[in-house]
Amino acid sequence: MPSPDRSFARKIDITSLQLFVAVCELGSIGRAAEREFIAASAVSKRLSDLEAALDTPLLYRHTRGVNLTPAGQTLLHHARSMLFGLENMQAELSEYADGVRGHVRMHANISAVVQFLPEDLGAFVREHPQVKIELQEHLSSDVARAVHEGATDLGVCITQGLAIGTQLAQRPYRRDELVLVAPAKHALAKEKSLSFEDTLEFDHVGLHSNSSIYVAMREAAAAAGRTIRLRIQVTGLDAMCRMIHNGLGVGVMPRRAFELMKSAGDLKCVRLHDEWAVREINLVARDFDALPLTARMLVDHLQASTA
Repeated sequence: MPSPDRSFARKIDITSLQLFVAVCELGSIGRAAEREFIAASAVSKRLSDLEAALDTPLLYRHTRGVNLTPAGQTLLHHARSMLFGLENMQAELSEYADGVRGHVRMHANISAVVQFLPEDLGAFVREHPQVKIELQEHLSSDVARAVHEGATDLGVCITQGLAIGTQLAQRPYRRDELVLVAPAKHALAKEKSLSFEDTLEFDHVGLHSNSSIYVAMREAAAAAGRTIRLRIQVTGLDAMCRMIHNGLGVGVMPRRAFELMKSAGDLKCVRLHDEWAVREINLVARDFDALPLTARMLVDHLQASTA
């Protein structure tokens, strides 16, 4: 593969690219000049210089305006991407002028969002009040995919069983324990511990079909040659507690989440002694060392919170 021409970037200036995009959008050098408040002759000269620098024609000029050559179509695609990136860079850098000294994009699964991140992120923001954290809640599989595709800087999720998880750098964050939640008067509520298989003769309230908890439940049921008697599916743990309280079934959720939400009704939790009921929640990134400084500071803080 040939090495890039280091002088290429010096041949291109941002103003010429902006004018080129304007001409393409309006189909006319004259109309682009009016919109950009510049003489048409100056726009034409800029475009000619751009074609000379690239050593290829970019526009077909005719009496009714201009059309793009194949090379011009390629340049338009890249020019728009470059200008969009510059706009984003300006927007993020302007936050520093407003006093925000860092910006971290973060995706996390529901277990981490409910159980651990409110306190951990709250402590971080109190120490670094001028850091902006953009957090979105997603399924673990979607968190890992977003990190892999560069849609977010940092992820917090269950990576076990995720093929894409093996392609990401991982660091330990927290461990959680799944328990069975049942109404206090339910037949299973009096048990001190049980296996998930013992619950399969009862109706269940489940989470999203692609959630890591439901996937583990489905695999455990299949291993036992059984199916889950799923009566209803919900998208949140608080809704699950309310459904269980109202007699719609039993459910599986993280113990700490239950402790935070058990006031939703007269509920009990029972320990599951299945191996999969104890899970590792990991921090994931494409490359932790390549993260922006503020994101690396957050990673260090989250790992310290574990200790």
